[in-house]
Amino acid sequence: MKGKLAGILAISLVLLTGCGDKEVSATADNLPTVTTNMGEAPTIGAPSGTPPTTLVTKDIFVGEGAEAQPTSTMTVHYTLMTWSKGALIESSWNSGSPATFPLANVIVGWQQGIPGMKVGGRRLLVIPPDIGYGAQGSGPIGPNETLIFVVDAIGVA
Repeated sequence: MKGKLAGILAISLVLLTGCGDKEVSATADNLPTVTTNMGEAPTIGAPSGTPPTTLVTKDIFVGEGAEAQPTSTMTVHYTLMTWSKGALIESSWNSGSPATFPLANVIVGWQQGIPGMKVGGRRLLVIPPDIGYGAQGSGPIGPNETLIFVVDAIGVA
């Protein structure tokens, strides 16, 4: 029981960050780090070990604006890495344009991981395959892939 409690506390760890360059460790486990300056594209450290089997969400920066609801339409910047490759797959930062979409129209991992996020915030999502793209994969994302997203909330409607 003591070991389980320590694991729960490690997963529940809230990280305090200051301004400027920083490296934020998502948890005490093997999750990727996020090195970033607020308002700039994040860099995600390659993950190691076995990926988590449940959704992991960690706020890197907590926003102060409107809060995302399950029925919200979001405008975000995002960066995507797959667990197995540990390399950038896609980023709206590179295209220069944020993405806008209703949460109801995206993968379940986003539907579960974005509500509660506030505009101005940055969140790490680690999404297991069953609530990501599953056995079929999608484009450059292979079957049964764990997804790593860093999401900046720009707008909520």
